[in-house]
Amino acid sequence: MLRSLRRMIYVPILADAFCRSQTLYSTTSASSWTKVVSEAEKIVGYPTSFMSLRCLLSDELSNIALHVRKLVGTKHPLISTARGFVYDSRNNLQLRGLVVLLMSKAAGPSKTADPPLEGDLVSGIYPSQRNLAEITELIHTAFLVHRGIVNIVEVTSSHGSLKDMQFGNKMAVLSGDFLLANASTGLAQLQNTKVVELVSSAIGDLVQGVYYENARTDEEKVTDDILMTNWVERIFLSHGALLAKSCQGAMQLAKHDTEVQEMAFQYGKHMSLAHKLNSDLQPFAAETSCDTVPFSLNSAPVILHQEASGRDTWMNQLKQAKVNGKQADYAKLHRIIKAGKGVSLSLDLCRYHGNRALEALRCFPASEARSTLENIVYAVTKF
Repeated sequence: MLRSLRRMIYVPILADAFCRSQTLYSTTSASSWTKVVSEAEKIVGYPTSFMSLRCLLSDELSNIALHVRKLVGTKHPLISTARGFVYDSRNNLQLRGLVVLLMSKAAGPSKTADPPLEGDLVSGIYPSQRNLAEITELIHTAFLVHRGIVNIVEVTSSHGSLKDMQFGNKMAVLSGDFLLANASTGLAQLQNTKVVELVSSAIGDLVQGVYYENARTDEEKVTDDILMTNWVERIFLSHGALLAKSCQGAMQLAKHDTEVQEMAFQYGKHMSLAHKLNSDLQPFAAETSCDTVPFSLNSAPVILHQEASGRDTWMNQLKQAKVNGKQADYAKLHRIIKAGKGVSLSLDLCRYHGNRALEALRCFPASEARSTLENIVYAVTKF
């Protein structure tokens, strides 16, 4: 219902900007992932949305959506983000909230809570846990919108007029702040200081992680000697902290003991890392991949290739792949990396984190929700 409503509201506004984005997953993996997400939504009681219904229908958000329409025809990233809200081909937008709900149902009510937690269970989940899942999605969406801010200095005429790009930046800041404000209000309404502290620290982790990511985007900076341990730490901040701490917070809301909270945290952490590794591997691991598929020089296969080959060898390969000594030839780099050990090492690392996520689920009783959490890991680690 929420997904249909989301499309009814946004499709008329962004119809002329709508197009299907290229999927990250191969056909088999995409089908498997979609099936897992669909089954998970049935288990938790209803399809999760990218934000709460109250926020979706607010006058403020409707006004923002109308203003965003002015950016149609430009190449401002906010338009691409808006398309993703309308057509989420990868079923990734609702992933974090969905996992929080599944974790809540898998753990169930605490048997040791004193006094027992008040509140009616709906599909085995407390209302406060559902609210936390929505808050998690709001925070993630806010950061997606904020990432749509462009560097005006790098804007060219092909992106659109300078005035339009500046306007798009203002809309990205305002709409992202609006979503974060709603998330903060909802967080306070949970009336649980430990959960507020957890989620607040996750927001801080996100900011720090995005800062690290942006500091490594320029081609000149890929020559730095980045260790895989540093990559894991930074990816956890930008991709794993929110899910891990939200899962832990859901256990705190149900008054589970610290051991259960820690296992929920570990599942969220390792599942997020495996998911990110899966994403990084797609340009290299898919049978249909070709050397024209774009990839990041800060992705896991590239960093592991650098570690396996040695820094001197990597520097020489980068130099050889330069076109006229300036721009990198990504097609040539793609072939070099695919021929090395970086891809196989990334596959092993993805499966390692998947296994760690599965180990964390052993403390929960066997149930349909636990099985679905396991299936999510299997879908992420399947190539």
